[in-house]
Amino acid sequence: MERKEGPPCEVRLPTPGAEREGPIHSELGAFGETASGTIKQGESSTDAKKEEIDEELDPRIQEELERLNQASEEINLLELHLNEARTAYRRILSESARRLNGLATQLGACIDKARPYYEARRLAKEAQQDTHSAALRYERAVSMHAAAREMVFVAEQGVTADKNRLDPTWQEMLNHATCKVNEAEEERLRSEFEHQRVTRQCHEAEAKVQTLQKSLKRFIIKSRNYFELKAQLNTILEEHKSRVTSLENSVAQAKLRYSGTLRNLEQISEEIHSRRTQSSVLSQRAPPLGAEAPPPVKDGETGPPADTVSLLSLQTIASDLQKSDSVEHLRDLTDVTSLDGRETGTVESGGSRERGADRETEGAFRHHRSVSL
Repeated sequence: MERKEGPPCEVRLPTPGAEREGPIHSELGAFGETASGTIKQGESSTDAKKEEIDEELDPRIQEELERLNQASEEINLLELHLNEARTAYRRILSESARRLNGLATQLGACIDKARPYYEARRLAKEAQQDTHSAALRYERAVSMHAAAREMVFVAEQGVTADKNRLDPTWQEMLNHATCKVNEAEEERLRSEFEHQRVTRQCHEAEAKVQTLQKSLKRFIIKSRNYFELKAQLNTILEEHKSRVTSLENSVAQAKLRYSGTLRNLEQISEEIHSRRTQSSVLSQRAPPLGAEAPPPVKDGETGPPADTVSLLSLQTIASDLQKSDSVEHLRDLTDVTSLDGRETGTVESGGSRERGADRETEGAFRHHRSVSL
């Protein structure tokens, strides 16, 4: 069987626009790299902004931390002073007991016999203090009663100023002043009775002191050193006790401030956490109106990232362009196939063969770009 010769093959001229294939593909690749780089840069900038937001501190936090440190230092200092005061109080107490026990051993029964006298003196002194306080209360009640009576007098003058008309304001003032007078009168009577009672007790205590002093004069003289020392030591112990009590109150107040500062810090922390949660929810918003929605992702599956999809699409376009621009595979075909799918027959006559060859040669040099993208 003879082999049919095909149309003469000539050197294929460059396809118009083919010289730009390389630049086109390189531009597409560069565009894909630029897009991925832009996406990564945007993600890095977003992460940097988040880190900056996290690193930023609320100015209130610094203030509360300073207050917390100050309260902590104050608590430590006060507790140190409190421990020192308690130690001093215990030392003075033990020293006082040691000295008093020594004197009691030396004096013996004189102390017990003279003790009622010093106890009566103590009660008489307390009665004098109560009498002084009752006298002050009585004087205050008397002055309040006098002021209330003066107010009543002024209100009566205002009410009787206009005999033809009764002013409700002056009437109300008169009623109020009358109530004040009644209250002041009750307080004056009560304070007067209390003053008389404590004064009577004071007189009784002083009389008892005088009686015991006469009957126990010899024992009182012998035991005077003991009771005077005891009074001095009691005064010192009371001073140290009051200091300990004051320091305990100061420590309690400092701890209250410390706990309040901790509560403020906790509240600020909750506010910051809530604000960050809201910002993260707002950042995960839906795509803008008109944008193509991504394909739905089934449960348990994760779709490809946006930059990966973009790169795959660009690579597919470049591959299709490269395939459609290449027609070198037509050279090796023995039977030329037309674009519409019909085969060209063999030309029998010379003229028709030449015309067919011309047509086939012209068809070989034609370039049809595929549009099946």
